Amino acid sequence: MKKDIYEKMQVLANSAKYDVSCSSSGSDNNHKTGELGATHNSGICHTFTADGRCVSLLKVLLTNYCIYDCAYCINRKSNDIKRAAFSPRELADITINFYKRNYIEGLFLSSGIIDNEDHTMVLILRTLKILRFKYHFNGYIHVKLIPGADNRLIDEVVSLANRVSSNIELPSDKSLKLLAPNKTKEKILQPLKHARDRSLQNDTKPIGMSTQLIVGATPETDKDILKLSSVLYDKALLKRVYYSAYIPVNDEKNLPSLINKPPLLREHRLYQADWLLRFYDFSYDEIVNEEYPNLDEDVDPKTSWALHNLSYFPMEINKASKDELLRIPGIGVRGVFKILKARKFKSLDFEDLKKLKISIKRAQYFITCKGKYHSKVSFSKETIKQAIIAPPKKRIIQPSLFDIEYSAITGEL
Repeated sequence: MKKDIYEKMQVLANSAKYDVSCSSSGSDNNHKTGELGATHNSGICHTFTADGRCVSLLKVLLTNYCIYDCAYCINRKSNDIKRAAFSPRELADITINFYKRNYIEGLFLSSGIIDNEDHTMVLILRTLKILRFKYHFNGYIHVKLIPGADNRLIDEVVSLANRVSSNIELPSDKSLKLLAPNKTKEKILQPLKHARDRSLQNDTKPIGMSTQLIVGATPETDKDILKLSSVLYDKALLKRVYYSAYIPVNDEKNLPSLINKPPLLREHRLYQADWLLRFYDFSYDEIVNEEYPNLDEDVDPKTSWALHNLSYFPMEINKASKDELLRIPGIGVRGVFKILKARKFKSLDFEDLKKLKISIKRAQYFITCKGKYHSKVSFSKETIKQAIIAPPKKRIIQPSLFDIEYSAITGEL
């Protein structure tokens, strides 16, 4: 890589690192499994596909020049930082060369707004056309759409990309007006709405779409955030909402201090709650409400819901319906199907659950098997929560790779 190109890569890959809405989950491609090569110091990010494969993407900005002055953004026009810009040909050449060397399996492309929205979208489109038509690159491409760009440009980009996104960033119009005066929620969502409507009108397969919400930069509660996510899912506008703990990068009076630590645990709980929205048929107001507008950081959201709704428990594992089993903390979707299948042949006890490799570490407090309650703690919110938070100490044994629970990878609750 030539020195000037290498320097551009360092600047523009570093400028892209705060965008977490980067995933190839659920995409279709022609890649061969396992062809992951060496990594590179700048621009390479790792993500997971729906089947659990780890893939590498070149994550980079076309340019970090920007006419916007969003208070939370490192690339805001008022910041005195090193700037750079790729030409469409330069970025296409880097992408295809990295791909041929097995450094990457695809591209995640975003950009600052240079000159105006249409001009920036044209440059992104040229990059995609070089990759698709000149180099016949059929790999994964995720593009950040530019809010405010002409719909005709959006159409062309969507036709060439595997996934598109447009980051809302802040959960309310009030916060956007305060910290990002060039943006509105409607303007940000318009490209995604157009892409969705286009696919419905043309009867084509809907393209995967996502967005990012910054957590902790503004005073919105988890209820505000999850309500917005729920609405976006219900409108079939998005496949994924990504949550990003705010990392202070600018000294701004309307933002948390630079010495504040990112709310990483809160971000983690929001991802768990989002999982409940998408895979466990929870509504947002079951997870958070007026009385409890923020997620409990001590326990996961599913356990928190169970503790606040002990009247539903303990559930008899041999009689509970599929929907009821999905509500039991510690038992995931796969575990539910294992239980339903095994119940056809016999009545299950706790030993049977262990043989099915269903963890009862949390579930034991919320279930009975053949009428028997396994846990030795009293059945109350306080004692169960304390037992989950601070379980009895055991002799530490170094686990092998095969002892690690699969749920740590799948995210099952």
